Amino acid sequence: QVHVVESGGGLVQPGKSLRLSCTASGSIVSLSAMEWYRQAPGNLRELVAGITHGGSTNYAASVQGRFTISRDNAKKTITLQMNTCQPEDTAVYYCKVEAKEIGRTWDDYWGQGTQVTVSS
Repeated sequence: QVHVVESGGGLVQPGKSLRLSCTASGSIVSLSAMEWYRQAPGNLRELVAGITHGGSTNYAASVQGRFTISRDNAKKTITLQMNTCQPEDTAVYYCKVEAKEIGRTWDDYWGQGTQVTVSS
């Protein structure tokens, strides 16, 4: 099985920073892109940031210049450095990995999500 676990969520004041982490484990033979999504109540789940296996990144316009995504292929881990957090960043943040599990084709695997609340 492939397991994806996020950590680092919590309460943060506007203008302050927070760092999220995501680690994939299990019967993985290959990893491709890894991404962060978020979903606020009543909203659709949206892509926040993504990073390819080679390190190319992309960001949603709403977080460009404030958030930074990075990865450690050896540890099968990605991080999301969230700077200058704003109330509209409040959401459940999910990690998605594109992986090839032993004996199977490529598929997407999701973590359980971690709550981020930006409030004074």
